[in-house]
Amino acid sequence: MCYGKCARCIGHSLVGLALLCIVANILLYFPNGETKYASENHLSRFVWFFSGIVGGGLLMLLPAFVFIGLEQDDCCGCCGHENCGKRCAMLSSVLAALFGIAGSGYCVIVAALGLAEGPLCLDSLSQWNYTFASTEGQYLLDTSTWSKCTEPKHIVEWNVSLFSILLALGGIEFILCLIQVINGVLGGICGFCCSRQQQYDC
Repeated sequence: MCYGKCARCIGHSLVGLALLCIVANILLYFPNGETKYASENHLSRFVWFFSGIVGGGLLMLLPAFVFIGLEQDDCCGCCGHENCGKRCAMLSSVLAALFGIAGSGYCVIVAALGLAEGPLCLDSLSQWNYTFASTEGQYLLDTSTWSKCTEPKHIVEWNVSLFSILLALGGIEFILCLIQVINGVLGGICGFCCSRQQQYDC
């Protein structure tokens, strides 16, 4: 089984997911494409945690490039005479995967908190507050209450959509990094076993 090829596939997938996380997080700063709400600090507090830009984005690029840089063709297989180097590379990818798990986990947690609290918006009393903070996320199931936010327009839909995207993307990144932890351990063990077998054959 080519563990390195699997790692490279995971790496390429993580790059795409990281870029999507960065884009989704950036969009949260511009409800309806307007910049005034960011400059006036009328955005959800969790937008400023940079969960998609840092957690699901930049922190994910490091393990992604580590995975992509692993062996190319005959990767950590049970043959050849380079198993020692391949073993070390696969085992080191486990550390990179754990780094990715931390980043994606941060993205998931912040996105979930952002969804639960709801957006900062102008209510019917012309006050800026977290209108749905006391609902413990139940507002997500009752779209009829979303009209309580009068400004920015459609801010509830905007926040729910983008935080949901970040939650999903972060979850996928977490799963992929977890798969790489298993893949890296198996690749390292395979290389170790086969290297010992080659010594016996000599």
